[in-house]
Amino acid sequence: MTSLGRYAEVRKIPGLTPLLMMGVVARLGSGMTPLALLLLVQAATGRYACASLAVGLYALAGVSISPVIGRLADRLGPSPVLLGTAIAHAMALTGLVITARDDSTLLVICAVAAAVGATYPPLTAVIRGACNRLTAPTTGWERLRGTVLATDTALYEVVFVIGPLLVGACVAIATPAAAIGAAAGVTLIGTTVVARGTAMRAQRPRACRVRTGGLGPLRLPGFTVLLGCVGALGAGFGAVSVAVPAYAAGHSGPGSAALAGLLLAVWGLGSAVGGLWYGAWPPRAPLHRQLAWLLGGVALSLAALAVVPGPTVLGAALVLGGGVIAPCLTVYISLVGRIVPTGMLTEAHTWIAAVPVAANAVGGAAAGILVDRPGGVSWAFVLAGVVVAAAAVSAAWPSGPITRADKEADEMRAAGTDDDAICSAA
Repeated sequence: MTSLGRYAEVRKIPGLTPLLMMGVVARLGSGMTPLALLLLVQAATGRYACASLAVGLYALAGVSISPVIGRLADRLGPSPVLLGTAIAHAMALTGLVITARDDSTLLVICAVAAAVGATYPPLTAVIRGACNRLTAPTTGWERLRGTVLATDTALYEVVFVIGPLLVGACVAIATPAAAIGAAAGVTLIGTTVVARGTAMRAQRPRACRVRTGGLGPLRLPGFTVLLGCVGALGAGFGAVSVAVPAYAAGHSGPGSAALAGLLLAVWGLGSAVGGLWYGAWPPRAPLHRQLAWLLGGVALSLAALAVVPGPTVLGAALVLGGGVIAPCLTVYISLVGRIVPTGMLTEAHTWIAAVPVAANAVGGAAAGILVDRPGGVSWAFVLAGVVVAAAAVSAAWPSGPITRADKEADEMRAAGTDDDAICSAA
């Protein structure tokens, strides 16, 4: 099958194309809300420190609550949970605009910001879960799973390009409150369409011999170690997101903000291109081996940034290094679909989406301490590379939990073992 042929085949999977397209629209809010929230609270309080606190609480609430919402989606089905959270999220965003306009105290604004984060629909988790289900072995489309997930990963990158641009347009034309309103609108409408689509309505709660409870997928050793690798990746990215602006400030002075934005944009562009390339020519190696090699490639690309001589070379290095990122994301998302029972899949994907956010903040904070010191920018890049390299070693461990879980998934599929058996083993 040719590279273009794989993408043509993907379009034939029932219900997938509208899911991916509307998934971009529905998730635009995740690319708009953080910036719009920052600008709204800054305008209301006059202080960026207060605005940063509100954004931090928004992110923390989302990270804390999303696994709980994911478990509800596994138990009740994704459609009702998506619809309920979409309505609650729109109401919370409306409340945020009202509190900002009424000169409410910072405590009230932060509480509402936390409610906005806590009610965000688990869109990425359910879309990735649906992609896994639509390419399950019983569907006949399993050979295209890597291409499907690579397509979604590349499309998701678009959210973080278009989202901030939409916020900028809303603020230029009107106010930050208008940007919040636009975020509420696209999230509510997009999520409703996704929830009512055939791919979501076809999913029903899966019977399992062991009801998901307690730690859920965290009881699975392979998933726990994989989650650690994902967290290391998020920490590395957080360090780079601080080190790049600091590097730009040291090389361009007054124009550093524009240069930093450009450098981070080309990094994302490289990732999107790499994701499309991976979807067209997916390797045949086992996923646990692909993960180890790709994590190693990411680690090398991040550490190499420490020795670049100037912004032009840094930009080229970011483009090349970014090409490994989306394939790495695609592989670990694919592994989740292989090693986690169907009855825990949405919750597992919420963990996979939430942990990098928290780790990103930790990596950024560590890099922030380093870049304030002489020569600290280079050390921040080295830190990012070392953290991801540790994850690569963990993934490459021949008898490690990730390798065992991937091989056991192969054995169970070869033996024709059903998902309930996997559930009971968990």
